[in-house]
Amino acid sequence: MKPSGEEEEEEGQFRAHKNTHVKLMLTSLSAMAAETSTFPIDLTKTRLQLESRSRTNAFRVATEIVREQGPLGLYKGLSPAIIRHLFYTPVRIVAYENLRNAVVSANGDGGSLSLSAKALAGGFSGVIAQVVASPADLVKVRMQADGRLVSQGLQPRYSGPLDALNKIVRTEGFGGLWKGVFPNVQRAFLVNMGELACYDHAKRFVIQNQIANDNIYAHTLASIMSGLSATTLSCPADVVKTRMMNQAAGKEGKIIYNSSYDCLVTTVRIEGLRALWKGFFPTWARLGPWQFVFWVSYEKLRQIAGLSSF
Repeated sequence: MKPSGEEEEEEGQFRAHKNTHVKLMLTSLSAMAAETSTFPIDLTKTRLQLESRSRTNAFRVATEIVREQGPLGLYKGLSPAIIRHLFYTPVRIVAYENLRNAVVSANGDGGSLSLSAKALAGGFSGVIAQVVASPADLVKVRMQADGRLVSQGLQPRYSGPLDALNKIVRTEGFGGLWKGVFPNVQRAFLVNMGELACYDHAKRFVIQNQIANDNIYAHTLASIMSGLSATTLSCPADVVKTRMMNQAAGKEGKIIYNSSYDCLVTTVRIEGLRALWKGFFPTWARLGPWQFVFWVSYEKLRQIAGLSSF
């Protein structure tokens, strides 16, 4: 028979492995609920970021979409968005938690990480997740942008997610699925640095200072702070990412931007510095509700599954 110490170690590893699978499933379910409920805001933000007219606002863009395509037009590109989150969100959330717990265990003091350490952990987790999910993100952006072609009386480029995937690979090569991956990764680093670190830190601050217990009130306050910080940090990279991912080579092989840096400089030179925060309010309006739905759902599902709070 094996010594009891070895048996306990193996049992602990089995529980940890099982818990990881449960967490991946719960994050996927929570992300699907959050993405579906806030997708119209994300679509409006994307279309707004692609507009060069300075006086265009989110309400006008949303109204045009509904008038030209009907209410269902606000959900164009939802399927690739959900597919993206089936890869992106579980990887970043579980990676962050495991990395955070591993560092705390290594320190051996039973305390928590500093805000800066959490920010680095969140950013690193976001980078890994975004590289994995970038092809689905590309398809989502292309399909969202197709709505603008329809509004101009033109034929959309893609009939669905699979058609978009096939055409991108056929015309731009397999590597074309990772077009815009660098601004995408930059955005993911900033978003998760602000989102995960701020939510984690804000929730513990609220609980430790007895503002609220570890319940829906604490989760709501933390998600609001998290959404604001993530939006402020990530909006410029989000604008660049959207424009880089949407551009496709024309008939003569010409493209608008040669690199993400070129896109950044060109945008500021032509539209001004404020253009980097174009879509800020719809982005914040989406991230706030998205994080509220996600974190409240995720924390509740963890409780039901018998897991500790995030």
